[in-house]
Amino acid sequence: MNFAEFKHSMINAQPPTDLSTALNALWYAGKNDWDKAHDYCQQEEGQHESDWVHAYLHREEGDLPNAGYWYRRAEREMPENSLKEEWAEIVTELLNQQQSSPEFVNN
Repeated sequence: MNFAEFKHSMINAQPPTDLSTALNALWYAGKNDWDKAHDYCQQEEGQHESDWVHAYLHREEGDLPNAGYWYRRAEREMPENSLKEEWAEIVTELLNQQQSSPEFVNN
């Protein structure tokens, strides 16, 4: 799946079945369901991918101290770009990881 396909899938009521937990969180974040996205992140605390999405969610929420904590756990810097740009960056990177590493997929 590429970025355009991921974005297009958001017209559906449910995410595609072949997404990683972190990508599920981003799918719900893209649909403005922060709580559902946050629930997915919490399923894999300690995984850099989910911690990165968790950081993004708290940045989106406006809780920058908490976001900073999660960026550090994800070994990332808090970005200065827009939330929309960061969402696209994370989605793209995680889709690329998923394509090259099938173990990221939850079946």
